[in-house]
Amino acid sequence: MNRLFILLLYISSMFLTSCTSNEIGNAKDVNPEAIYFDYKIWGEEGNNDVTIKLQYRFGGKNGTTLLLEEPAKVELDGELLKADSSSYSGVYYEVQKSAASFTGRHAIVFTNMNKKQYKEIFNFQPVILETKIPDTLQRSKIAFKFSGIDSPDYLRVLMTDTSYTGEGINRLDMVYKDGLITISKDEITGLVNGPIHLEITKENDRPVKNGTKEGGRILVSYGLKREFMLKN
Repeated sequence: MNRLFILLLYISSMFLTSCTSNEIGNAKDVNPEAIYFDYKIWGEEGNNDVTIKLQYRFGGKNGTTLLLEEPAKVELDGELLKADSSSYSGVYYEVQKSAASFTGRHAIVFTNMNKKQYKEIFNFQPVILETKIPDTLQRSKIAFKFSGIDSPDYLRVLMTDTSYTGEGINRLDMVYKDGLITISKDEITGLVNGPIHLEITKENDRPVKNGTKEGGRILVSYGLKREFMLKN
């Protein structure tokens, strides 16, 4: 995957994001079973905060965002969340928590206009790169070891160089309890010598387990970054 292709992927993702509705509706005006749950929780190494952003939509995953009015509400671990909005995102319910204290199990409870509750349990576990990466790596097989793995887990590995013609690495690995990911020497041939940017993202993207007939999804992610020099 060369730099031009990565750029095209980024532009495409931005276009798809722009297709998501930022219009605002009211939950009391729609069928409660037609509300789609859109939950995102993310953090990254070096950032002291974890962000929890919850949205409710009418018309599926790209539909109109909904404002909740009493008795409808959403709570995170018993804390009532307040609505906010923007021209870009529409209505959302967002809160930031200390990364140091947020590790573990959490509960989102949505109450609809009929006072019916939907409880969604999720686990937030930062991934830790145990391998110490030197400033310079030889062009050979590279092995990374991680802790904080909920076996099995999914880790996205992105490695890019500074050229526009060089090949990069972009893959999603299923990682088990041993926490090992190996990048083969053949894969590294797609990278040119010099500075290498490494991004590792733990991605848990799944349908909600307790949703309406319309359903929903919950994405929990955690990322880290490294830089090193690659040489022959």
